[in-house]
Amino acid sequence: MQNKIPPPVYMLLAGALMWFIARSSFALRIDVPWEQYVAAIVAVAAIAIDVTAIWHFRQSRTTINPLNPTKSSALVTHGIYRYTRNPMYVGMLLLLVAWALLLESVTSLLVVPAFVFTLTMMQIRPEEAAMRSLFPGEYDDYCRRVRRWI
Repeated sequence: MQNKIPPPVYMLLAGALMWFIARSSFALRIDVPWEQYVAAIVAVAAIAIDVTAIWHFRQSRTTINPLNPTKSSALVTHGIYRYTRNPMYVGMLLLLVAWALLLESVTSLLVVPAFVFTLTMMQIRPEEAAMRSLFPGEYDDYCRRVRRWI
């Protein structure tokens, strides 16, 4: 399977769908106390996770281009990658959760599992196949130690 759509595009599409759902007549609204502050904390955590993940990739001198994982020159397993194999995508997921908090819409949260499923099928699985090909054995050991998402 060839990756053709950058993961941030999936996140933006999910965010737009969440906005549409939150504004629709079938939205289930919830009043979250201090939703702006809670959303800001979640968003800052998401950005910190993403920046840390990118920093580890740069430190290892490997590509962060999600559309061509076969150009990876190193398997990054240190730092935040000890806890999740896909911290950049976890960061995107958290940004969507922060967005749902701002929208005050429980119904829009239903998009988050769809985002996880879509990204897993369209992006992560092709990346995993590339990593298995580039780093045979080593990547399988890593997969046994660290979960895909969290």
